[in-house]
Amino acid sequence: MSAVSVEPFLRYSRFEKPGYARNRRKAAITVTTAALIKSSSSFTCCCSLKPRRKLLSNASSFPFLDLHRVKTHTARASSTDTAVVESTNDVVFKETFPVSRTETTEGKIFVRLDQSKAKEKEDQWQQLTVGCSLPGKWILHWGVSYVDDTGSEWDQPPENMRPPGSIPVKDYAIETPLKKASEGDKFHEVKIGIDPKSPVAALNFVLKDEETGVWYQHKGRDFKVPLVDCLLDSGGGNVIGAKGGFSMWPDALASEGKDSSSRSKDPKQETRKVEGFYEELPIAKFAVIENSVTVSVSKCLKTAKNLLYLVTDLPGEVVVHWGVCRDDAKKWEIPAAPHPPETTVFKNKALRTVLQAKEDGNGRSGSFTLDGDLVGFLFVLKLNDSTWLNCMGNDFYIALPISSSIPALSGAGQSEVAPVSENTVGADQEVSHAIYTDGIINEIRSLVSDFSSEKKQKTKTKEAQESILQEIEKLAAEAYSIFRSSIPTFLDETALESEATEAPKICSGTGTGHEILLQGFNWESHKLGHWYIELKQKIEEISSLGFTVVWLPPPTESVSPEGYMPKDLYNLNSRYGNIDELKDLVKRFHGKGVKVLGDAVLNHRCAHYKNGNGVWNIFGGRLNWDDRAVVADDPHFQGRGNKSSGDNFHAAPNIDHSQEFVRKDLKEWLLWLRKEIGYDGWRLDFVRGFWGGYVKDYLDASEPYFAVGEYWDSLSYTYGELDHDQDAHRQRIVDWINATSGTAGAFDVTTKGILHTTLERCEYWRLSDQKGKPPGVVGWWPSRAVTFIENHDTGSTQGHWRFPGGKEMQGYAYILTHPGTPAVFYDHIFSHYQSEIAALISLRNRNKIHCRSTVKITKAERDVYAAIIDEKVAVKIGPGHYEPPSGPYSWSSKIEGRNYKVWEAS
Repeated sequence: MSAVSVEPFLRYSRFEKPGYARNRRKAAITVTTAALIKSSSSFTCCCSLKPRRKLLSNASSFPFLDLHRVKTHTARASSTDTAVVESTNDVVFKETFPVSRTETTEGKIFVRLDQSKAKEKEDQWQQLTVGCSLPGKWILHWGVSYVDDTGSEWDQPPENMRPPGSIPVKDYAIETPLKKASEGDKFHEVKIGIDPKSPVAALNFVLKDEETGVWYQHKGRDFKVPLVDCLLDSGGGNVIGAKGGFSMWPDALASEGKDSSSRSKDPKQETRKVEGFYEELPIAKFAVIENSVTVSVSKCLKTAKNLLYLVTDLPGEVVVHWGVCRDDAKKWEIPAAPHPPETTVFKNKALRTVLQAKEDGNGRSGSFTLDGDLVGFLFVLKLNDSTWLNCMGNDFYIALPISSSIPALSGAGQSEVAPVSENTVGADQEVSHAIYTDGIINEIRSLVSDFSSEKKQKTKTKEAQESILQEIEKLAAEAYSIFRSSIPTFLDETALESEATEAPKICSGTGTGHEILLQGFNWESHKLGHWYIELKQKIEEISSLGFTVVWLPPPTESVSPEGYMPKDLYNLNSRYGNIDELKDLVKRFHGKGVKVLGDAVLNHRCAHYKNGNGVWNIFGGRLNWDDRAVVADDPHFQGRGNKSSGDNFHAAPNIDHSQEFVRKDLKEWLLWLRKEIGYDGWRLDFVRGFWGGYVKDYLDASEPYFAVGEYWDSLSYTYGELDHDQDAHRQRIVDWINATSGTAGAFDVTTKGILHTTLERCEYWRLSDQKGKPPGVVGWWPSRAVTFIENHDTGSTQGHWRFPGGKEMQGYAYILTHPGTPAVFYDHIFSHYQSEIAALISLRNRNKIHCRSTVKITKAERDVYAAIIDEKVAVKIGPGHYEPPSGPYSWSSKIEGRNYKVWEAS
């Protein structure tokens, strides 16, 4: 039996892949990437941590301390240690680092199909059993596909197939708990009876561990168990039981004697059922374990050497991979002997010391004697070949005292950068930007000269002159983009808009500022075929819950049923319903005072016809563009337009928005939608694909009440771990908003990504940036930040970047109490979360929290985050304890749920 990997349903989307941040400033604890490569071999960092600093002094002069003011007793190391920390030494620094590491438990999933043993099922029923050997609270999330249905992978099974305890999930799935037959059983399992007369063709499922919220798939896809032979070769590698035998379906599904041509026309004919099989697959469950590492530094008064003592409660063998540095460049060196016992040299670049077991058996420790002229001690911890612990993606760096004074202590909790290294990085960036920008300026000058000379000679056509002007426009935009990325381009909201002294005006980037947005669909909504009618039944409820804006799915004819591959933009008969149903839906929302956003896909469009080379790039319908409307640098569609002003979307022709006829047609289309359908504004799809200046043009023409763009790209990662500093990521979103001149807001992808890691790893310190503000777009430009935790791409049945399971309400407690414009996902509001979300919306409206409200972060530690908003509302998320401070206000608890709590001032 071959082993098949079973992966958790937590993976990066095509946008959300680990990468390195650009222009990232490093705190004093960090080491540059170059230094890291020089100092040690590459390694995988699978744990992260946040330090908790303890200065053993009540002196107020931090970061400089008088060496002789701090005297305390440090525990003596064991006799095997090189350094013995005397009680007369001065302990000048001590820091404890909480460590989150992942522990893996391996087990098996089995799938078995056999004849049912139930006496009452005498007509050869089959029984499918799914089991899991790992401990946990396991749920089988499953559905079926039918022989005569080629349009859906997931449908609900017949009633007689559903085991006891099953719960329907909307109209496409069932959730059934796995249970042990008896206490001594190794496996949790569920048994599903299959009626041979039922037209079920296959059973699809994923496993969910309710304790962790993790979903498990097979090779990145749903498990698929075919029950008829025609599906055995369906491909994808996710088919279970493909080697089983066959027998003929009885009764209604049997058609012996039919020829092959009739079988191909009717999938019910000559369909054979799969006989019994048994298959096992490996599965791994990951649990987060909390430990700590404490480092203390003291100065030996007799020898003037530094004595560093490291202790940890990590289990098993722990190796310290370490070195020292002599200046702020933090270049690793091997110090002079003597070294601690069990120390080896690693590639003449670093030392590796095995920590010794403590005498009480609880953890390990080690002592290091270091010369007094050394500036710093650098290290990482190795648990095994694949598990290394570092400090938020960087080496630990412990600043050492020199002579009788102590320099600024550098740890992960401090954001200062050594002046020399920071200035050097800044200079390099300025030189790089200057060189590249000079090149662009020279290109522009050359084009202008060419344009002027050709104008004098009057030999150039008008089209050629326009082409040159378009190239100048794009080069200027590129130079502007470089300039924007080289400096922070945001200002405090108080500087941007004087909302503190006067009521803000309504604009398309913010609406009134008090908007609460509902995404009115999910990835499966099109399957009903009449979503507009379905949603119309919920208008009264949506309005009563407090939503002011609803976002509807793409309305146009589309190659994909979900609507995101538009074809004829003026054909509004889609899988969601027809144009009359859409107009009626919008009218009824308006009747309840709810604004409506249309989902406008402007980046790409699917063609109607092929060109002479057989490439789909000729368009039909009312907007019958040719291949000049397609960008020239998309290799798949042979466009004759200009180069793209953004990133290409490779599934369809990318539209060239620099073409005047394209912009004219799209502006007319948006105006038509506003007038004909009654849309109040837009959700703009994949705005990374074209310059924000074109968006401004479209919004100026269509004058929406509210507009928000989807600018989704990768956050900043180091060795697979999310960086604390996400300024580069949110800067790119802010740059796009700036390019629209603030006429559109943007989804705060930065905040969503930070919330993911915060809740998954219990690292709530991440919710405060280096200046004590929210770390997403909402911390820089809150009036243009549309905060969210899930949408049709990240969640629903796609699950490209699903929010941590069971922790959704912590996310909503955050975004519904903070500034920005919060967006709630359809699947969440129409679920068991409804009452909690409704209470948060009511509290937000009652206290008039708006997109420009002020936030004062009062606590951001490992296990708790807390903030006060507009001095009216206090909120905490996380398992840690928090109570609002007493003062001019008295606080009363209003809403409380699992690991979150909200208070109101009175």
